[in-house]
Amino acid sequence: MAETSRGGSDAGSETGRPSSSRWWKIRLFRGMVNDVRRRAPFYWSDWVDAWDYRVVPATVYMYFANILPALAFSLDMFHKTDMQFGVNEVLLSSVLGAVVFSVLACQPLVIVGVTGPITVFNYTVYDIISPTGTNYLVFMCWIGLWSLVFHWILAVTNSCNWLRHVTRFPCDIFGFYVAFIYLQKGIQVLQDLGDEEAFYLSIMVALLVFVVAYICGELGASSLFRHPVRVFLKDYGTPLTVVFFTGFVRIGRMGSIHLENLPTSTAFLPTADRQWFIHLWDISVADVFFAIPFAILLTILFWFDHNVSSLIAQGTEFPLRKPAGFHWDLFLLGLTTGVAGILGLPFPNGLIPQAPFHTESLCVTEAVVSADEKTHTINPTRVVEQRLSNLAQGLLTLVTMSPPLLVVLNLIPQGVLAGLFFIMGFQALQANGITSKLLFLARDGSLTSPCEPLRSINRRSAIWLFVGIELLGFGATFAITQTVAAVGFPVFIFALIPVRALLLPRWLTPEELAVLDGPTASPFTMESVGGVYGGALSTERSVESIVVAEDEPARGTATGSRNGSGGVVLRSGEASTAVQSEVASLRKKGDEDLAERGLRSGAGGGSSSGSARVRKGQ
Repeated sequence: MAETSRGGSDAGSETGRPSSSRWWKIRLFRGMVNDVRRRAPFYWSDWVDAWDYRVVPATVYMYFANILPALAFSLDMFHKTDMQFGVNEVLLSSVLGAVVFSVLACQPLVIVGVTGPITVFNYTVYDIISPTGTNYLVFMCWIGLWSLVFHWILAVTNSCNWLRHVTRFPCDIFGFYVAFIYLQKGIQVLQDLGDEEAFYLSIMVALLVFVVAYICGELGASSLFRHPVRVFLKDYGTPLTVVFFTGFVRIGRMGSIHLENLPTSTAFLPTADRQWFIHLWDISVADVFFAIPFAILLTILFWFDHNVSSLIAQGTEFPLRKPAGFHWDLFLLGLTTGVAGILGLPFPNGLIPQAPFHTESLCVTEAVVSADEKTHTINPTRVVEQRLSNLAQGLLTLVTMSPPLLVVLNLIPQGVLAGLFFIMGFQALQANGITSKLLFLARDGSLTSPCEPLRSINRRSAIWLFVGIELLGFGATFAITQTVAAVGFPVFIFALIPVRALLLPRWLTPEELAVLDGPTASPFTMESVGGVYGGALSTERSVESIVVAEDEPARGTATGSRNGSGGVVLRSGEASTAVQSEVASLRKKGDEDLAERGLRSGAGGGSSSGSARVRKGQ
């Protein structure tokens, strides 16, 4: 059953082929049913596979990676919604998303919680509604209920098939926007932290948190120290930095300076004086319908934000074996949105960058040593795909709402949280595609590596044009969030998809777009939505060949020819079905080591048969 799904099940092959039916002939529930059919055979293994040593460090790492930003966002919403949302609401929202998606989702690797964009949405709605006298939480409840309906309509009508048009272009712009939101939040936290001594100390602590956390991250990615030390610094450097500076500000004369701490409330109770369940009937009929346009905007935001989080968590760099299920997961997202509204919680959705961090933390890697044994690279060989780590970090978050841990959270200075915003924003910028292109343009061309893909573009103006359009899209999205019209920013984000699909091909050649842009996830992952943009492989990408296995002769059959090193060389038009069939055939025959090397692109099917492999867990 597993091999059938990997190679293309009946359901998967239906979505993998271009449909000859008209676009308006929608087959209701087809996407959801196919998602469940593909994933259901793996449900038991999702729990059994959790008996792996990678699950424990991944759980602890994701607990801190999820809870620290959540605390920072809770502080922001606490001030900007007049204490309607606080620590307990944000934590419980994260628990809701973790439990539902770890147990029921087709892709349990996606971490769900409170994000920066939904924080902006929440306090913008508050600024609009509070002057009218309407109960804010009741109004948000109706936004959640209407959004539940819209999510389910989109799931039932197979709207996620449009994800085939989502490439790195809109994802990079959205990630760039989120990074600047983090940086802006850090500055805003510091603005309200008193004056003179308290203000100065808060700034110094924020900068120290940023610097120390950044150094820990760089050491974790360097060649210094032994592997366990690097992994420890990378995974736990930031939370340990927060713990250290929470105590540091109480040493010596600093202890006499009053600093604002993270505000908390009674354990397991709402921040405001209310019950958990919202009285959704305490609102006028007019306001019920007035919530509809806000719900539409929320649905647009979540359709893009959550699906992009899921795509990146299943990126081409991760050798995943189990199928995705975007339609079913969108249905579940509607459910959690409605439940969060009834409980008076911030609406949870897929987190960036926590979702891909979760997948990365579950990777088992191997060291690939070059022929001259002077250099090596670390490549993932498999991912421990299971449900337990997501569920466990959610339950740990629930424990955080207990009295002892809330007392500890109340000790965290707001200056430390500001530094946390800074490091999250800077790290997001570092990993963004826009940043890498800007650095390439600013770098001395004579000192640029000959292996840099952007060097293959003859027109340097094409790179400037592409980056300029990305920055324009980011600027428009960021600018609108600084106004009362910020609630409409999801429209700008969603508009990036047709810009990429319709406008960029007119200004840039297919070869240039193949280098500047690319699919977010692998063809296997995109089977759930009918394949990547342009068919099996993007028709705009100048992929001359795909080589499977370069170090030993391949067995099985596949359409195409074999290169000198035994690899299967396929033309781009044949790649989607034939390559997946070859990989499935190799696995079925027990050649798992060969199959797990994945799909590799190379001009003319070049090989790297001089490499040696040393497998090691990371």
